[in-house]
Amino acid sequence: MIYDQSEFDLRCEWGIQGVAQLAPISDVVVIVDVLSFSTCVEVATNNGAIIFPYPMKDESVVDYAKSIQAELASYRQRWTITGYSLSPQSLLEIPAGTRLVLPSPNGSFLTLQTGTTPTLAGCLRNCEAVARVAQSYGRKIAVIPAGERWKDDNSLRPAFEDLLGAGAILSYLQGSLSPEAEVAVTTFQAFQKDLLCYLQRCSSGKELIEKGYESDVEIAAAYNISNCVPVFTENAYVRQG
Repeated sequence: MIYDQSEFDLRCEWGIQGVAQLAPISDVVVIVDVLSFSTCVEVATNNGAIIFPYPMKDESVVDYAKSIQAELASYRQRWTITGYSLSPQSLLEIPAGTRLVLPSPNGSFLTLQTGTTPTLAGCLRNCEAVARVAQSYGRKIAVIPAGERWKDDNSLRPAFEDLLGAGAILSYLQGSLSPEAEVAVTTFQAFQKDLLCYLQRCSSGKELIEKGYESDVEIAAAYNISNCVPVFTENAYVRQG
């Protein structure tokens, strides 16, 4: 009860522990992984693709993709984009009806931990639309910034861009804010005036730019330009409606 923010309508907590605490007592969960799982999901489903999350990239994902007759996305390759990957740029022209498995240790992993609670994928691009659909499920809404992983021990690294995305979504929701949710909203409002600049300067953005993926940062920074709401149903994200 101490950690579940249950006295508030709008809740916000990081990563897997956030999902564990908030999903069971919320009407809907929104997974926010701006750079770049949830941005990829928005871009792909907006084109009519069907995105199957998978928690890791190992031999098991190859068998999984085959079992559901889906293509398998690769990880980003330094300086190049080969086929579909966790690069939003690689998904801009994905054809409608494409079935794609998208492995991710953050957004995909968290999506698969929400159990029976309705789950949406949110980012800066679709923040208002996601908020509107989330509110249709009920007043108790959990927004989960995914965060990143430290490479040395795989522990959670709270990520600026995901707090920003969570705040953007929460800013469009109606209801009482937990202090954690209020921090996210305040952060978004503080940096809203130049989202691209701040995403380019944050640690995750700098990492992508150094690897040659500046266009991915630009795609992720686009604010409130999409009405696409990816809903997780039957093991895949599909565009609502």
